Amino acid sequence: MKLLTVNVGGPRTVEYSDAPGGATGIDKRPVDGPVRVADPGPKGTGGGGVAGDAVCDRRHHGGTDQAVYAFAREDLDFWERELGRPLPNGVFGENLTTSGLDITGAKIGERWLIGSEVVLETTSGRMPCRTFQSWLGEEGWVGRFTRQAVTGAYLRVITPGEIRAGDPIEIIHRPGHEVTVGMAFRAVTTERELLPRVLAAGEALHAEELRIAREYVAGLRTQGGARG
Repeated sequence: MKLLTVNVGGPRTVEYSDAPGGATGIDKRPVDGPVRVADPGPKGTGGGGVAGDAVCDRRHHGGTDQAVYAFAREDLDFWERELGRPLPNGVFGENLTTSGLDITGAKIGERWLIGSEVVLETTSGRMPCRTFQSWLGEEGWVGRFTRQAVTGAYLRVITPGEIRAGDPIEIIHRPGHEVTVGMAFRAVTTERELLPRVLAAGEALHAEELRIAREYVAGLRTQGGARG
């Protein structure tokens, strides 16, 4: 397992972004040399965790639980075949393009050592948005991406440091629960009956998804009490 590329993007003003000023940093390109990775701070104030990468809409992107976004080259290859067009590393807005790593099957709270010092922890899958769809120019992309449920993963930074293309990736911790990135994504989108099960991931789960799961379970309990 290895890191193929580290991808960053500067702000671009486009007509389809909902961010203030219409800016987006989704156009990410591979960079050479070492890149610093660190916790950017709370969502809403903190941006991205990868140095040099723009996070323009901090209402929905960036912050501790979405510090870094990773997508597998194998999954890009799948979408290349489906869409019939080349998809270079970084085109999905991912900071890290990986090889040999099952990101959809990664467990929430799984930790990866990248290179010799950086440790990242999976928190959730990526929710597709209008900016993503317009950037790719694929009609109906949000629904198609959601149904496929191969989303890549957001990660928080446990140990900061520098990474670079070609670094090895090692899974150094894999939780005992069953909650994968793919399962958590489906739970908050197309299979909400899974929400009680994702609670097993606890605080490792993205804070917003943990809140959704807890509220769903509380609602079930309220309904059960009312019926009783």
